[in-house]
Amino acid sequence: MTAVTPRLTDLKSKGRAWRGALAIGFAGLCISPSVLAHPHGWIDLNVRVVTDDQGVVSALHQTWQMDPFYSLVVFEELQQVQGADLAQGLDQLGSEIRNNLAQQHYFTEVRIDGKRQSLGEVTEYTALERDGRLTFMFILPLSSPQPLAGHTLEYQVFDPTYYLEVVHDEEDGSPSKQALILHGEPSCELTIIPADPDPELVMQAALLDVDEQAEPGLGRHFAETGRVICP
Repeated sequence: MTAVTPRLTDLKSKGRAWRGALAIGFAGLCISPSVLAHPHGWIDLNVRVVTDDQGVVSALHQTWQMDPFYSLVVFEELQQVQGADLAQGLDQLGSEIRNNLAQQHYFTEVRIDGKRQSLGEVTEYTALERDGRLTFMFILPLSSPQPLAGHTLEYQVFDPTYYLEVVHDEEDGSPSKQALILHGEPSCELTIIPADPDPELVMQAALLDVDEQAEPGLGRHFAETGRVICP
């Protein structure tokens, strides 16, 4: 697997392979012809459900860690740009990630009692290096805060075209303790439900060529579901 790292000024045009994923246009990839199946990268996800003292949920605080290879490509390119240190480059990168994700509803769907919730605008976000990986953190608000007591909140985070796979952070093959958290609501039950895609969809994803984009919606079938039930 070989990385192609264009200059930062060329990244938007060079990074079109990622349009179906983050669509941020800051890296191009040249992948061996033997690697033909989607996804072509992954994101480890941690979610904190943000509530107030009355148990009203207002936002999902998400932390995305990009896979090590993809992170390496990005860091090397940012460091090669003359006159820009890594922190400055990450600031610019974070802004571009946020702007492009806004056009795709931040890869996130939230439902309460089965009813899809409208999402607000992300204004708090940052991109940084953590443990050698590109990490993007942001607070995704609900347009209208909702009470959790007596209700079930579910969310899914996924790339619609399944170019990137989004999975909750794991430890020893199971979701980590930080993968889904909710402070101050000890009676609530938190669960991460694994995806169970139809075998035909698995085959469909596997047959996609490296430079192909799946039809929007494929990624939904491979998405884990975070569930919060509060009695």
